[in-house]
Amino acid sequence: MIPGELTTSLLMLVIVLISINVLRNRGQKPPSPPGPWALPVIGNLLQLGEHPYLSFIEMRKKYGDVFLIKLGMVPVVVVNGMEPVKRVLFQDGENYAGRPNMHTFSFFANGKSLSFSTNYGDSWKHHKKMAINALKSFSKAEAKSSTCSCLLEEHVCGEVSELVKIFTELTATQGNFDPRGSLTCAVANVVCALCFGKRYEHTDEKFLKVIKINDDLLKASSAVNPADFIPCFRYLPLRVVNAPREYYHMLNQFIMQHVQEHYVTYDEGYLRDITDALISICYDKNSTGKTPILPDDTIISTVNDIFGAGFDTVSTCLNWSFLYLINYPEIQTKIQAEIDGNIGLKPPRFEDRKNLPYTEAFINEIFRHTTFLPFTIPHCTTADTILNGYFIPQKTCVFVNIYQVNHDETLWEKPDLFRPERFLNENGELNKGLVEKVLIFGLGIRKCLGEDVARNEIFIFITNVLQHLKLEKCSGAQLDLTPVYGLSMKPKPYHIKAEPRF
Repeated sequence: MIPGELTTSLLMLVIVLISINVLRNRGQKPPSPPGPWALPVIGNLLQLGEHPYLSFIEMRKKYGDVFLIKLGMVPVVVVNGMEPVKRVLFQDGENYAGRPNMHTFSFFANGKSLSFSTNYGDSWKHHKKMAINALKSFSKAEAKSSTCSCLLEEHVCGEVSELVKIFTELTATQGNFDPRGSLTCAVANVVCALCFGKRYEHTDEKFLKVIKINDDLLKASSAVNPADFIPCFRYLPLRVVNAPREYYHMLNQFIMQHVQEHYVTYDEGYLRDITDALISICYDKNSTGKTPILPDDTIISTVNDIFGAGFDTVSTCLNWSFLYLINYPEIQTKIQAEIDGNIGLKPPRFEDRKNLPYTEAFINEIFRHTTFLPFTIPHCTTADTILNGYFIPQKTCVFVNIYQVNHDETLWEKPDLFRPERFLNENGELNKGLVEKVLIFGLGIRKCLGEDVARNEIFIFITNVLQHLKLEKCSGAQLDLTPVYGLSMKPKPYHIKAEPRF
């Protein structure tokens, strides 16, 4: 065979082999995400450490924004980076809108919770729309033309005024005090007023019991529960496995009792609170028999969602805010100067948010710097999908590492520094584009429906307290800003003094 013929034959052989390889790979799926080697049964649980969100940041350095781990026997895709996170939560949100079947959350609202329900679909969307409409019924803009007798703004302003008195009395009698209990009671009272049209004294035993149940529930849900990731543990008589069921049951009973009382006293011409609004929305007004569009347990589960979300998120944020205010007194002074210059002694209202950009910047920096909700509630894929070139099968559990995004050096200059000014432009105005990058309430389909309520409430608490009081740390106290890890990350115990400014 002459050299020319040999070259031609080899070329043809190469083309044939390439063609065979292309045809063979045409039906193959993209690769699975990379990730660390996992132990049998327990998977990568031992690699999580005390602060899993930080462990995931370290893993990201080796495996990239999207990687695969095993928690117990459950494969979990961990997502970092703004662009992959936006794709999961927003752009391809429908593909990630499910929830994994986790033992811990299955008892909340008897499995019908908006936040934790695994049944994503048309009924879930209708349920969410109903909850949003109920919340809107009590926003300031809607209330002007509604029959509602109570407004969120009135509840918050009334409760924070009471809190200022309590802080003043505690300083006068004790010198310094732990503010966390009083703050939690105040926030819980706002939620009770919003949901049930009533508030409680901070010493009311029934009220304090509910607060303790909620606290116990969060603690029981915060640790990695083996029953969530190793199914056989669900059938063992272990306290760590069964505690969430017990606490969820007690909280469900408390809420169910209030909802049932509202059914008895309901008057369609006089809506007292969110529970009344939900009852009104759920009834078919075209039916003379008032046939409910949705069953009673849907109303109860919706109140459960609003009650739970409005309780912990706001109180945790305020506890962090007051700790940072005494740790950075110069920032507290700037906020008070802004309040004095733009509001004076007039009680702050929701509409004043636009007039206090530095205060808004401080709140957003608290959200970003603490990221006290380091992950979204776990997601689950509703269909086979592709992310960053990797194949993610249907029904795969997905963790979204919000903490990493809020501390990403490519998005934030010196992210470990606490600096509210980063949210202000050269004119001292709030940079709304940067605010939108702070992922604390999530994005897209599963975004927290109470974000506006929470932001308004936090603003009123901070501005009213700082309008009247100067907060200080105890002389010689060393403040620790490292969090206690949990479902939401809490600050460690601290004490303050609250001296009247005028």
